[in-house]
Amino acid sequence: MKKLIITLFISLLFFLVSCDNENIIENEKRELHISAAISLSEVLLEIKEMFEEEHDVSLTFHFGGSGKIAQQIEQGAPGDVYISANEEWMKVLVEKKLIDEETYTPITSNRLVFIKRKDLQLEHANMNVLTSDEIKQIAIAHPETVPAGYYTKMALENSQRWNSIQEKVIFAQDVRQVLTYVETGNAEVGFIYESDLLHSENVEVIEYIDESLYESIIYPGAVRTDALEIELGKEFLQFLTTEKAQEVFEKHGFSKLIDGD
Repeated sequence: MKKLIITLFISLLFFLVSCDNENIIENEKRELHISAAISLSEVLLEIKEMFEEEHDVSLTFHFGGSGKIAQQIEQGAPGDVYISANEEWMKVLVEKKLIDEETYTPITSNRLVFIKRKDLQLEHANMNVLTSDEIKQIAIAHPETVPAGYYTKMALENSQRWNSIQEKVIFAQDVRQVLTYVETGNAEVGFIYESDLLHSENVEVIEYIDESLYESIIYPGAVRTDALEIELGKEFLQFLTTEKAQEVFEKHGFSKLIDGD
């Protein structure tokens, strides 16, 4: 009788544990891991709440310079979706078979602006001030790893200014650091994205850079070939192109892609 009671107790225990494990599995949300350009951090965190509520999933973001993230992916860093601040880094990963090219999705666009600290008075209200003695340091994101820096260098080269101002240039790890350099006076001027203007009340635009001087700033996203959540990744990228998501991008200073181009 004693053995029977013990056997029944053990059976009951296994049953309860089994039921508990099933409940955990049922309640466990799918997770999508997204690596994205740091300039998208605020807008994607707002969209995160919208997507999670509609799909009952969990989104985890890793933000940084597009080039650095691409390099991390090359080195085997895990994740499901990559969103870059330019098309070049995405192409690099496509060529290395690390991105599913069929999932390539243009999401939004941006513009390049030339800024100064608000309380700084300058003689010229355009890029001509770059060669002036008033300017000791010019902050730009590093052109080899950060798209904003890549576009900035291109604009300066195409306007025949790069060679004459190189010695004044200080490189930042991303556009947010450029903003900090200008805010704190470590650089008199700098180049950032239009969307980054919303993150500081202490800087102002000197000039919107002529868009013919640099390539179109397109933010593409794609699912990685080693993704664990391929279909969920595709759903998220498509969600970013919906009208309600695009409205959030516009609210944060990005430009809507015309007709989904």
